[in-house]
Amino acid sequence: MAKDKLLFTPGPLTTSRTVKEAMLHDVGSRDDEFIAMVRDIRRQLLELGGVSQTSGYEAVLVQGSGTFGVESVLSSAIPADGKALILVNGAYGERMVQMTARYGIATEVLRWAENEVTDPSAVEAKLKADSSITHVIIVHCETTTGIMNPVETIGPMVQAAGKTFIVDAMSSFGAIPLNLAEAGVDYLISSANKCIEGVPGFSFVLARKSKLDTCKGQARTLSLDLHAQWAGLEGNGQFRYTPPTHTLLAFAQALKELADEGGVKGRGARYLANHNALKAGMQKLGFIPYLAPEVQSYIITAFHYPGDANFHFEEFYRRLSQRGMVIYPGKLGHVDCFRMGNIGRMQPADIAALLVALEGVLKEMSVAIPVAKPKR
Repeated sequence: MAKDKLLFTPGPLTTSRTVKEAMLHDVGSRDDEFIAMVRDIRRQLLELGGVSQTSGYEAVLVQGSGTFGVESVLSSAIPADGKALILVNGAYGERMVQMTARYGIATEVLRWAENEVTDPSAVEAKLKADSSITHVIIVHCETTTGIMNPVETIGPMVQAAGKTFIVDAMSSFGAIPLNLAEAGVDYLISSANKCIEGVPGFSFVLARKSKLDTCKGQARTLSLDLHAQWAGLEGNGQFRYTPPTHTLLAFAQALKELADEGGVKGRGARYLANHNALKAGMQKLGFIPYLAPEVQSYIITAFHYPGDANFHFEEFYRRLSQRGMVIYPGKLGHVDCFRMGNIGRMQPADIAALLVALEGVLKEMSVAIPVAKPKR
C-alpha cells in the first residue's frame, strides 16, 4: 500500500492511523450503541467550548462540510425581518455575504484588508448607528490567511447591545481556546476535519439554547433546518436523514486522541511548535510571511510568492506533491501567496521534512534564494 502524502493544509488533513482504522466497521444508524456514541460526541463538543446543556447550550450535528453548517445557521437563525452585520477580512467572510444575499436577508458588511483584523470599535459604532441589526457574524480564524479576529472582545459588545453573535470557528475550534459563554457566542460552527483531526462528513453547531429555540419554524431549507435537526437528535437520538456513520466513528476516536494529547491546550501547543518551525525554516529560505506576527495564528500561514521569474506555483505545487508533500494555493484577492497548514497529525519533524523537500524543489526550479522582497 502506497504511503499517504502529508497534507500541510487546513483540512481535510493528515489523520492518525487509529482514526482511519475506526472507520473499518459498519454500524446501523438506529443501533443503540451508535446513538449513545452520537450523544457522547455532542456532550464532548460542548465541553471543548467550556459549556454544557446544563449551562444552556446545545450541540447540533449537521451532515456535510463546514459550509453546510454555516449555511444551516444563517438560513435558520436569522428571521425574515432580521438584519445581519457580517465582518469580513477574507474569503470565508465573503462566502457568508453570498449566503445571506442568496436568501434575501438584509445585510450590512464591514470590510477590512485581508491582513487586518476586524476593529471592535468600528463594530461598536455600527451597532450604535444601526439599531435594526439583529445578528453579528464573524470568522474566528480566517483560513484565507490564518489571521485571528478578536472574537472575545467583540462578543461581549454584541451581547451588551442585545444582538445575536454567530462565530465561524471552522479552523480554530479544538486548538485555540474559546469559552462560548465568556465570549458571548450564541452560535459557533466548526467541522469534523479540522483541529479535532477527524475526517470530512459533518459539521457541528454549538448553540445557546434560548437562541436555538427561536429558530423553530423559520428555516429557509428542509435539510439544513437547524432546529429540526436538533429536535431529531434530542427526540430519539437519530439524525433526520442518513448520518455519516463512518465519519462519526472516526470522530469519536479523534476526540479520544484530543483528550489524550491534553485537550485544546495540548493540541494548540503542538500546532504552535509546528508553526514556529515552519516560519523559521521558511524565513531562512527567504520566504516572507504575509501577516504581521501579532495577528498570525498557528493554524495556517500564508507566504508571498518569491520575487523570481522562475517561480511558478503550479510547478512548485506539483514537484512538492511528487515528494509526498501537499500544500495549499493562495486565496487572496490582490496578492500572490500560497498557504501552508500546521494542523493535522503532524509533528515538527514533519515540518523539517517539508522544508528539506521545499529547498530541493526550489533548487530544481532554479529559484533564487534568498528571494526578493515583494512590493507591498
